[in-house]
Amino acid sequence: MSGGQRPTHMGQVIAVCGMPGSGKGEFADVIANEGVPVLSMGDMVRAEVRRRSLEESPGIFGEIAAQLRAEYGEDVLAVRLADAVDELLQKHRLVLIEGMRGTAERTVFSARWGERFESLAVQASADVRFARIQHRGRSEDGDRASFEVRDAREIGWGLDQIIDEANHTIDNNQDLESFKLDCQNWYRQYAL
Repeated sequence: MSGGQRPTHMGQVIAVCGMPGSGKGEFADVIANEGVPVLSMGDMVRAEVRRRSLEESPGIFGEIAAQLRAEYGEDVLAVRLADAVDELLQKHRLVLIEGMRGTAERTVFSARWGERFESLAVQASADVRFARIQHRGRSEDGDRASFEVRDAREIGWGLDQIIDEANHTIDNNQDLESFKLDCQNWYRQYAL
């Protein structure tokens, strides 16, 4: 292919970012219900924890994510995920990546897909996020202290920067039904 022409089957990639408990997974569920394939970066870490037969405790997921980054580079999850995204792009106009957490990951995605890559930030206050985390009952969630440690760790990866610089933002300091409606409205406008 010459002259900068793109294959016609190449679609758009959106990566969702947000602090823990902000509603990234809920956003991804709404978009998945619209028929858009979703790949979760958090699922990759959860799978690695299971692969290593480790006990699922609040600290272990962050530890494994940090270990993977230390061993293979900050962009390890993005690099591992990119081929699967390309495969989905052959059949879908839009692919959603749930849980982009840092600038290194964004750099991989931007380099790979250029202007066909955008990010969306889901934002919610710390108190709202902590209250949600207390209710969802995932094994990686702990008390307020471990919540704050997790926030600090993810900010250390550049999460606050990619949230600030996202192409799209949805506020989630609201009830679930209102948020889901906002997500659907965003998708319908975006997909036009």
